[in-house]
Amino acid sequence: MCKGLATLPATCLKSAKVIKHKISFLLQKPEPQAADQKPKNEENAAAESTPTTSEVKKWEESFSHLMNSQKGRTVFGNFLRSEFSEENMDFWVACEDYKKCSPSELATRAKQLYQQHVEADAPNEVNLDAATREETRQNVENACLSSFNKAQQMIYNLMERDSYRRFINSQLIQDLGQTQTTGAQEKNKKNWDCAKNRQVLAGGA
Repeated sequence: MCKGLATLPATCLKSAKVIKHKISFLLQKPEPQAADQKPKNEENAAAESTPTTSEVKKWEESFSHLMNSQKGRTVFGNFLRSEFSEENMDFWVACEDYKKCSPSELATRAKQLYQQHVEADAPNEVNLDAATREETRQNVENACLSSFNKAQQMIYNLMERDSYRRFINSQLIQDLGQTQTTGAQEKNKKNWDCAKNRQVLAGGA
């Protein structure tokens, strides 16, 4: 008849606890595949966020191509940030978001957008002429989806006329094009080396 754990030697009890601890640890330990997955995911994300050569060429062709591209707006926004003029892109994007508001949100969002970017001495004030600023102020009083259209177009034209010209001639764009070209050359070289190695293994010259 079993007399319970109290009758077992202390060494046996200690060994049982150690075994139990190891089993618990093994059950909680992540699988090697899961641990190795994170770097791959990060690499894939980085690859997806890097523009292709054709994308960069499109951006150089026209400002509209640049602004219609999510990657393009991101890269251009980073360039504007380096010039301390990111408020222009922020305002343009905010206007696009504003146009998606529901009717019940318009008044509140219009006031926030005006106070953030349009009114004099706003935290992220954009460069508008006095007439457009006043017209926008009046529009906000009776907010509708087109309240910021004129101001948004003025900032769009300003970016196209000014910042965009510097952007397409910047080191940033040159580096992006060079990175893509270098990557393609390295890929072609690897493909050529693989073909050469196969030829050698097959007994060719």
